[in-house]
Amino acid sequence: MLFAAGQIPGWHSTIFPPYFVLGAAFSGFAIVSMIAIAIRALFRLQNLVTDDHLDILGKVLLATGLMTAYGYVFEVFDALYSGGGHEVQTVADRFVGVYAWSYWGAVFFNFVLLQPLWWRSVRRTPSALFLIGLSVAIGMWLERYMILVTSLYRDFLVSSWGSYTPSFWDWSTYIGTIGLFMVPFLMVIRLFPVISIFETKEVLEREHEEAAQ
Repeated sequence: MLFAAGQIPGWHSTIFPPYFVLGAAFSGFAIVSMIAIAIRALFRLQNLVTDDHLDILGKVLLATGLMTAYGYVFEVFDALYSGGGHEVQTVADRFVGVYAWSYWGAVFFNFVLLQPLWWRSVRRTPSALFLIGLSVAIGMWLERYMILVTSLYRDFLVSSWGSYTPSFWDWSTYIGTIGLFMVPFLMVIRLFPVISIFETKEVLEREHEEAAQ
């Protein structure tokens, strides 16, 4: 709502509240897919985290990705339909401007590389699903970069125009946030069970029944 209620070109759109929620779900499921596949391989949990689970994750990732793609289309439509000079200029700048690489990179990594998930065999292949999840993580980073930079580096006043290049401290802060997540996450999977004991018992019981038969 803070974005949609503001007057900054590129942010002033009613699609932003659901757009951001869907984008968060999209990137979240991508990261969950990567984590599930990595832990599955690391701890040899193929009998607990099965191909069926990966198939479901792939379907959810595809669905949330298509919903996010709708937000991209509506964002452009909203700007063109409004007819606002600054809004149209921001859209044109994202398409062919200095930071067009961030927009088209987001489209490519988020949606073009997502399309193989239409095939069941791809969804059930751990390496393919992991790489698609990684591409979504990259694409969503580019999307956030695009949303912030292309809307702020050229404001209403020409006197406030300028370019943006991440500094050493910008990159350090970003890398630090990754470490802030990874350290407690790795501690948790090292010290606590990563699979519910109930699900473990259920699988063991099923394996015993299959062995008895």
